[in-house]
Amino acid sequence: MSEFKVNVLEENNVIILETDGYLNNVGGEMISSVCMEHISNGKNKILLNLANTKVVNSIGVSILIEIIEKLQETDGKLGYYNLAPIVDKTFKIMGLTKYSTVFADKEDALTNF
Repeated sequence: MSEFKVNVLEENNVIILETDGYLNNVGGEMISSVCMEHISNGKNKILLNLANTKVVNSIGVSILIEIIEKLQETDGKLGYYNLAPIVDKTFKIMGLTKYSTVFADKEDALTNF
């Protein structure tokens, strides 16, 4: 598999992480590092664009849960958009959607976040 990549943008005071690759321990740690840096700088609304992430394993999910827990301490939110059907199903089965939100697309996310 190719190397995991994260591109970071900011729009309307929301941090957007565009991911590319398999979200496992390596990808999860990259996302976590970026999120924790922004949370420590007072940013507590984070969106993940998962258009180029077709697979998320249990370690990736557990790291996302850690990010959600950290965001809850600051009354923050984590959201996702452009999920592959298997990723959407995984997030529902693992309970992520109880504590974070799946949006149809970026516009929906920025409007309803």
